[in-house]
Parts: sequence; structure tokens; C-alpha cells
Amino acid sequence: MQDYSATVQLLKQRLKEHILILDGGMGTMIQGYKLEEADYRGERFADWHCDVKGNNDLLVLTQPKIIEDIHYEYLKAGADIIETNSFNATTIAMADYEMESINHEINLEAARLARRAADRMTAETPDRPRFVAGVLGPTNRTATISPDVNDPGFRNITFDQLVDAYTESLDGLITGGADLILIETIFDTLNAKAAVFACEQYFDDHNLRLPLMISGTITDASGRTLSGQTTEAFWNSLRHAKPLTIGLNCALGPKELRQYVEELSRIADTFVSVHPNAGLPNAFGEYDESPDEMLSEIAEWVDSGFVNVVGGCCGTTPDHIRVIREGIIEKAPRQIPDLPIECRLAGLEPLNIGSQTLFVNVGERTNVTGSARFRRLIKEGDYETALEVARQQVDNGAQIIDINMDEGMLDAEAAMIRFLNLIASEPDISRVPIMLDSSKWEIIEEGLKRIQGKGVVNSISLKEGEEKFIAQAKLIRRYGAAVVVMAFDEAGQADTYE
Repeated sequence: MQDYSATVQLLKQRLKEHILILDGGMGTMIQGYKLEEADYRGERFADWHCDVKGNNDLLVLTQPKIIEDIHYEYLKAGADIIETNSFNATTIAMADYEMESINHEINLEAARLARRAADRMTAETPDRPRFVAGVLGPTNRTATISPDVNDPGFRNITFDQLVDAYTESLDGLITGGADLILIETIFDTLNAKAAVFACEQYFDDHNLRLPLMISGTITDASGRTLSGQTTEAFWNSLRHAKPLTIGLNCALGPKELRQYVEELSRIADTFVSVHPNAGLPNAFGEYDESPDEMLSEIAEWVDSGFVNVVGGCCGTTPDHIRVIREGIIEKAPRQIPDLPIECRLAGLEPLNIGSQTLFVNVGERTNVTGSARFRRLIKEGDYETALEVARQQVDNGAQIIDINMDEGMLDAEAAMIRFLNLIASEPDISRVPIMLDSSKWEIIEEGLKRIQGKGVVNSISLKEGEEKFIAQAKLIRRYGAAVVVMAFDEAGQADTYE
């Protein structure tokens, strides 16, 4: 494994001095080749038992020259960072083509092809090093939203399954030579938290650390992700990853994306990236915004000091990237703001607790030890009425809701999972952060796997010793939660400040 510390320092230095250019739409370029089923199959998969046309990631194995040529076209157009052709390369998404078994190989080859193109361009212009971003896409499933309209508590993917899938893909990308990891087109923050968890776990296990780029998707004019979060809630939920860049891409064109880029620039204490579509899709699902039209929008962002990395998503081509780069490359990059230290929590909406914040109300009625009515409802399996208890808490001013299922006659773990899944489908409730309350660590951990926002763990202490305390604290951070620390150790409750 290579040492990435030099890469990180070089990237940070270049980001401070220049706006870096990301590449454009890989799928857009592939469409231009008008490939048919036989082209996707190649010789190796000529007899594959189901159709594979549309599996663009497979082309790194069956049409590697096409993919490498596209990378090189973007590099010639001025891209500093190119993305691996691995957007759908997880075992979860590859199941559509029954190709889960070759997923690792696809990621490996995707990184190798991009690496080769980047190294070739760096050799031609050694004063401008090029970088490879290993892409982890969102998968085609969501951990926060039920696919069954009749059962809002049902999920067809779990956090652990996402972590496993992302870990396999990540290994291929890193082994193939990626310089950094791009978790992009995030429509569900819980999926992204699983990707971050996989990265952090992998980095620790392999004693290395690559920079992370994280990019979310605002799906429509509501200004929210598909799973309902605002831009600031999205950032609060993922800032524990300490990403090199946080950004937005896809779904919208530059005109529609501007206000959210401005907001992200204001609230993020790291570099900001953006790669929008070439406008909104027309009646045929195509993108019509010209390079010059995109430049006029993006140049205004740059002049306003909003961005550090700029590229393109659906509908963009090397021509778009070339025109955008030429139009903004001499301009100054965004300066990272110096923000006050605050406790930054999130449900669907942010909750920031700073030095000027007044009393924060925690709703305790969704706690089986604090409410006889709630305990009875959960015991009877009347989750619909139990949700009303939570909704009343929020309506009456609770800024956080505390959820506790610790009761001798309950399967507390199953009750916690069910209730959290149901809350996720209720925006009136899930707009506030969640406090997970249990004396059992395994219940806390199952809860952390079901919260897309930044919640609070209540609580951990030194009662069982320093080693266990540190292990739990590290895991809570990896899951992206805040924590209440109780002043207990093996000897009992603290009775002096010291």
C-alpha cells in the first residue's frame, strides 16, 4: 500500500491556491458510442445468462480502451481530478445483472484505467499533477425509506449490508490506485454514513488514510435530499468524516443549484465541490445547457467565493469542462471560513447548540421508563399511537426526542429498530435529532445504524473501565453521533470536579 500523506498535502496545497477541476459525465460520453448488447458483453461475457446492456461499469472489463479514452479526453480538457467508472460497482447494484461475483474486479480495473490515464497526463505536464477519485455511488437501495407503501417500517437493505458492499468496492479502488475516495450522488444520508463507516474501518484495518470527497444530491425545488434532509442537516450528519471536500452534484442544473451551493459555502469548514448537470432534462431525458451557458452560472459562483472544486455531472462533456476551466481558472478559490465551535446535530433539519443557545428541550415521553402510556403502547405493539406520542413531543417544543425501550418484558432491540424505522417515514417527527437511550450497548449500536441524521447517544461512562469507554467512544464517532458522557468510573459517581 502506498503512503497517502504526500497526496493529501499536495491536494490541500493546490486547493488553497487554485480552483481544481473535476471531470464531467462518464455516462454521457458512453452514450455517444451507441454501444449495443454485444459491445457490453465483449468476448468474456458473450454467453452471460441475462442482458447486460446499460451496465456501464462492466465496460472497464469489456471495453477498457473506450473508458481510458474518455478519462484522457477529460484530462486533456483540463480536469485535475478524474472519477473512476465505478458509480454502480457495488454488489448491491451489480445484482441487477447477477454480476456480484466480479464486483471487486470491476472496481480494481476501474481504478487502474483511471490511474493509467492520470499518470500519462501528469507525465506530459509535470507541473500539474492529476488525481484519481475512486467513486462509491449511492447504490440502488435506500436505508432510510421503505420500498413498501403498506409498511413504512420495512427496509430492503441494512446498514451492515451497505458497509460490507462498500468495503469490498473500496478495496478494489484502493488496490487499483485511487488517490482519494468520492462518495457521491447521495440521496440518502444513511447510505453515505455506511460508506463513511466502511472507509474509516478500512483505513484503520490497513493503517492508511485517503482523503474523502462527499457529494450530496438536492433532488428538487424543495431543497432537500430524497430522504428529506436540508443542506445544513446533510452537512451536520457527515462532518464527522472530516472530508477534504463537501459538495453537491446531479439532479439540478447550475441555476437551480446555486442557493444550496451558497448555503454549503457558508456552513462548511472544509473545501466545497460542485458538479451540476447540464441544466434540467428535456422531454427526451437529454441535457441541453451549452458549455457557455454553464460557465456563465458557475463563474458567478466563483466570483462570489462559493467553490473550490468544479466539474460536471449528467449531460456534461469534455467541451463543458474545457470552457468552464478556461473561464474560471485564473479566479481565486473559496476561503474556508473560521466557524465557532458548536454541537451540530441534525434530524431532517439542523440543530446547532452554541454558547448563545438557550435551554434545549429533550422530549422524554418516548421513553418506556419515563412514560407508562408509551410503555403500554409499545408492549401492545400499537406503534401508530406511539408515533403520535413522539409527534406531540415535537409539536410541544421538544428539540430532541429521547427514545428508550429498556423494559424487562420487551424485546428492546426489535422495538428500537421498528420505532426508529417508522419515525424515519414521519417528517413531522424526524425533523428533530434523536437521542438513543439504553443501558445496553448492542441496542445503542442497532439504533445508530438507523439514524440518518446526527443524533446523541445517552450515554457512556467509565463504569466498565477505560478500554471499553474508548472503544465505544470511537465507534460512536464512526457512526456520526454526539454523546452524553456520565461522570462515573469503576469506583462510582464523581463527587468533585477533579
